[in-house]
Amino acid sequence: MNHKVDNEADFRQDVRAVCKLYHQAQELHESGVHVISVDEKTGIQALERIHPDHAMSKGKLELHEFEYTRHGTQTLIANFEVATGKVICPTLGDTRTEDDFVAHIRATVATDPDAKWVFVADQLNTHKSASLVACVAELCGIKDALGEKGKSGILENMASRADFLQCSDHRIRFVYTPKHCSWLNQIEIWFGILSRRLLKRGSFPSKEVLNARILSFIEFFNVTLAKPFRWTYIGKPLLV
Repeated sequence: MNHKVDNEADFRQDVRAVCKLYHQAQELHESGVHVISVDEKTGIQALERIHPDHAMSKGKLELHEFEYTRHGTQTLIANFEVATGKVICPTLGDTRTEDDFVAHIRATVATDPDAKWVFVADQLNTHKSASLVACVAELCGIKDALGEKGKSGILENMASRADFLQCSDHRIRFVYTPKHCSWLNQIEIWFGILSRRLLKRGSFPSKEVLNARILSFIEFFNVTLAKPFRWTYIGKPLLV
């Protein structure tokens, strides 16, 4: 058996599945299904610049001083709704633990508790956790025994948990991008927008100010800039 060919085939199949979901997002949205690209942006630094910037003047670019004081870091767990281009129900905090991610999913689903939800996520361990399985089972009203982590049933290992979380019969399900494919997750594009427009230019004297500015930017983005990304890739291998 040629495992390399099999792995390449599985990889292409997974990529095509994500791309197909993106192309169907608008139609799904109109039928009441939220297609959400979700991920964490970790290590967002609350950096306070010691000296003010020098404003742009005739013949001179705006200049930034690079001495700063550190005030800690934050993690943003964000949802990019593929059909609308809006960032919904963001979570900001000190950590990105398994419990943090489960709480984020709960809060997101609570914004439209009876709707169907499809979350596009990478293959981080916390996105396939036992507590996430339990959460999805509860929210979907699934009464089946889940087994025991590390021993049996749905909870036995990451593969068995991922199979459950990806089940297309569930009202809430996950679709995973292949490993090393962060570019395939649309929220990563939005994280780039956040970095360019706010984080790289800002001065934040505390984590609280950083949080407030991020939430304010998300509100501004949703009102003035949000639109679906034009996703043209369909998952076919590139020709060289």
